[in-house]
Amino acid sequence: MDFLAPTTWAEALAAKAEHPDALPVAGGTDVMVEINFDHRRPPALLDVTRVPELRDWTLDDGRVRLGAGVTFARVIDELGTTLPGLAMAARTVGSLQIRNRGTVGGNLGAASPAGDSHPALLAADADVEVTSVRGTRTIPVAEFFTGVKRSALAPDELIAAIWIAPPTGPQQFCKIGTRNAMVIAVSAFGLALHPDRRAVGTGIGSAAPTPRRAVAAGEFLAGELEAAGLWSSRGELPESLAVEFGRRVRDAAAPIDDVRGTAAYRLHTLSVMARRAAGWAWTEYRQGNGRSAA
Repeated sequence: MDFLAPTTWAEALAAKAEHPDALPVAGGTDVMVEINFDHRRPPALLDVTRVPELRDWTLDDGRVRLGAGVTFARVIDELGTTLPGLAMAARTVGSLQIRNRGTVGGNLGAASPAGDSHPALLAADADVEVTSVRGTRTIPVAEFFTGVKRSALAPDELIAAIWIAPPTGPQQFCKIGTRNAMVIAVSAFGLALHPDRRAVGTGIGSAAPTPRRAVAAGEFLAGELEAAGLWSSRGELPESLAVEFGRRVRDAAAPIDDVRGTAAYRLHTLSVMARRAAGWAWTEYRQGNGRSAA
């Protein structure tokens, strides 16, 4: 197995172009597990941890450009109030050691249905910036996942950054696991209220072949809030509306039975998490988090 260790972004892109079958390594928290258990034997590893450009985040034209090499620990420490949904998800990732090594870009690149950052990124309408020696393009995160651990990346492309707009309303993230920490999600759910455009963002994790949105559920909740005048009045969220939203999120999933949980359990937990997340987010919105939608 070859080991490639570029120290600049240009070198990394050139190496990926020359070795398109090289497996990128950012934090290594997913890759090394697969290698250690002999689940994957790539012909080469492309270590991008020495590339300084990937470790930066900036505010650019009202959005956060989060370098692919920014760790979960830094998201929590430096962006906890700017990107609250992603920070909530980051706090559930592995252990402190894993959060110090694991990166948002690496999590995306692994494209696992159970990736902890994915529901939050979906709910926030994030975009993925990918680059090769041929140029740069942007992929909406909802179009990034193409199958189980497969993505829209071309063989010669690397993830450069993730673009996320700071929220105009509350965000929530929920995760069910077989224990309280150091666990792969049995199911997960991300929610974002977008009062500026009176929309509801959603993200489902570990309950379908790919992370996915519950589009119809989000449109239903946003429409009902609009019809009742609740975006403007910030009145109380009817429990029946939250319950129906949970049902519709459940219906958007397509889980399987596996060693972590049954499909039926995943569906049940999604409906509960979605109902609770909607209630928590709306309570926060009523208390003044998010600019007026009037």
